[in-house]
Amino acid sequence: MKFLYLTLLAFIIFSCSTTVAKRTNLIDFVPENATIIIKTSNLEELKSSIKNSDFLSKFSKTTAYQNLESKLENLKLFKPNGEMLICFSNDANDSLQYSIITKYTPQLFKRDSIKNYIEETLKYENETLTKSTFNNNTFYSTVIDSTFFASSSKSIIDGVFANPHMNEELIKIYNSTSDDKTFSIIINANSPFIKSFFIDEALSLKALTSYMAIDVDVNQNAIYINGITKATDTTKILNNIFKNTIPQENQTQNVTPNTSDGFMSFTFKNFKTINSNLNAFHKKDSLSESSPIFENITEVGVIYEGKNRAIALNSIDVIATEDALISEQTIVDAYRGVEIYNFSKPSLFSNTFSPLIKQNNISKYCILDTFFVFSDNVAMLQNIISNYQNKTTYSELSTFIKIKEQLSNASSLLLVVNNESLKNILNRHFEENLDDSFSSYNTSALQFIYDTNFAHFNAIIKKSKNVVVQSSVSEELNIKLASDILTKPQFVTNHLTKEKEIVVQDVKNNLYLISNKGKILWKKQLEGAVLGTIEQIDIFKNGRLQLAFATPNRVYVIDRDGKDVTPFPGKFNDDITQPLSVFDYDKNKDYRLFVTQGKNILVYDVNLKLVSGFNFKSAKEAIISQPKHFRISGKDYILFKTENTMHVIDRTGNNRMTPKTSGTYSNQPIYLYNNKFITTTSNGQLISIDTKGGVSTQNLNLSEKHNLEASSKTLVTLSDNKLTIKTNVVEMEFGTYTKPELFYIKDKIYVAITDLQTQKVYLYDSLGNLIPNFPLYGTSEISLDNIDKDQSLEFITKGDSNSLLIYRIN
Repeated sequence: MKFLYLTLLAFIIFSCSTTVAKRTNLIDFVPENATIIIKTSNLEELKSSIKNSDFLSKFSKTTAYQNLESKLENLKLFKPNGEMLICFSNDANDSLQYSIITKYTPQLFKRDSIKNYIEETLKYENETLTKSTFNNNTFYSTVIDSTFFASSSKSIIDGVFANPHMNEELIKIYNSTSDDKTFSIIINANSPFIKSFFIDEALSLKALTSYMAIDVDVNQNAIYINGITKATDTTKILNNIFKNTIPQENQTQNVTPNTSDGFMSFTFKNFKTINSNLNAFHKKDSLSESSPIFENITEVGVIYEGKNRAIALNSIDVIATEDALISEQTIVDAYRGVEIYNFSKPSLFSNTFSPLIKQNNISKYCILDTFFVFSDNVAMLQNIISNYQNKTTYSELSTFIKIKEQLSNASSLLLVVNNESLKNILNRHFEENLDDSFSSYNTSALQFIYDTNFAHFNAIIKKSKNVVVQSSVSEELNIKLASDILTKPQFVTNHLTKEKEIVVQDVKNNLYLISNKGKILWKKQLEGAVLGTIEQIDIFKNGRLQLAFATPNRVYVIDRDGKDVTPFPGKFNDDITQPLSVFDYDKNKDYRLFVTQGKNILVYDVNLKLVSGFNFKSAKEAIISQPKHFRISGKDYILFKTENTMHVIDRTGNNRMTPKTSGTYSNQPIYLYNNKFITTTSNGQLISIDTKGGVSTQNLNLSEKHNLEASSKTLVTLSDNKLTIKTNVVEMEFGTYTKPELFYIKDKIYVAITDLQTQKVYLYDSLGNLIPNFPLYGTSEISLDNIDKDQSLEFITKGDSNSLLIYRIN
């Protein structure tokens, strides 16, 4: 029995070593040096998809595409019934060669009536070949075991005959492809045709893996790719570095500005595991010391901005990571309330995470919630901070959100790029630069998800629709001045373009006019700070607008070139105590300039001459409100108040009425609301005065420190943390708020308020609903308007002490 057993075993071993398995599948015939294999079940569908794909058509003018198209012209001759493989390889002279493999049928290759076709038969000892020439392109073909094999190189066919051994690893990865996609591709990472998918070329395909087998679904506006990658040795990143790791949810998009070139993220559940893998990858001592900074990190991201890089660490224990950085807390800058620290270990990331990270010049960092963001570029960190606070990151991009729906939430390795980065990556694979901007492909992504001994691969390249996402808000401009800003920025009208421009003053009393594109048009030194809001007037009645305002000792009228209009500025010895009021009683541009000085009001014309016949002499107390003008039923009413008296006069300065009220007035302005003049008392009661002098009082339960804002039909108050818009009460967090501002634009009411403590701008509608995407970062009151010729509103606010921010509300 033992003898029989040994004999049978020897027979099996001998049989296995001398018998070659019969080749039955198409993959069994793939040339040994093939580096790219395309599989399709429907050749005509493949041709049609390539022709109609917006993305693939962009390569049609490249030399590589045209050469390939010329070589594959012979495909026109074949009518396969089922699966076909198209293989590419380089010969000894580094010339591109192709092979075609499919099951032989009588209908596959009909020579009858083919024009420009020549054929001859070549017979050898063990093979018979057909040499075909079609439109001056020569190929060779034969049938082996009912399989049709054609190639542009005779030596490739010779090799298939001479080497019938099958690549078991290739067969396994081939069997993972699907039969119901437009086509599938198997890529040998040694292929000279594909270099790198990543922004940093150091992460080459060859370094990542050995084989990729991917299914490609092509439609007119998108390409969807999914499949697997397989490594056959431990020198590959995906096989070795991510071994035994568990992918985590990628979150680097939450801190990546939507204006960045893209980002890369890699994740792991336990840093010790990936650190051990990295040490083994680099053949380091497994006991090599690692920085405690990484002990609670589950994600490392790289943010790309031109040649600049930022590294983002996502921590699951922020306090522990902060403690690990306790020796790295020297503040070098502060931006929007976020401190930027010095970092003294510039090579830490490259030493720890190479080859995934190559940056060895990291010198600064900041903290954004769970993210610790490092860079050598302060401006890049500032950009990341502002976009994070403004919620203008990749995570908010509609294009990214759409793509993310097609990806797994958790990736071992994720790359997301914008259109320019996509173009740059593609340009590496062509001799000439692609002349198409790829501007419609705003966001593309690929991801690797490690599994046991292989990784899943997904990628999406999708054309974006040219539509504006409704209710989105984007930061359009960040305008920095040489000195800190003193006044609230406001919009004024450019009479030439009918668009808006910006006027603002700095602490050195320089007045600026700035275009809505952020260009400083002029800067003018003033004598003192501007009081209140700057008015615009047409002093020459010719459609050209000037700026009119007062400082404590001057009244200015300045033209759009920044020049004083003669005879201005008017100089005053006594202090001007209220903003300049400009009235145009009859809308005929005969302006009256009301200058308030303590108890007195002086009225000037546009020639800076006192208006005769104005009879108001003096109030008994200091005037505490800016004079206001209202016209009701053809009558002019000019109102201002002292602490104890409401003055209502006509345009000649004579009393129209003397309202009788008890209590003292607050410093809040006077408004016309429901055809009554309203203001508040110092104890927060609402005073309403009709045109006959009748007075009514309403208790609004306002605190002593309150604010009032009103239009003809809308009343807005702020008391402590309660913002009331009409009858709608908004309970806000306790803070330090600016006075509410009321805007009526395109038949819609907006109410804005800024919390100076948290540096957040809030914008509400008339029902007290917060406008989507608010609050946003800002440190002052805002001005809201449509500043250009599109349909979107913009607003301006102060950012840092010397910067202006313009946001667009879509």
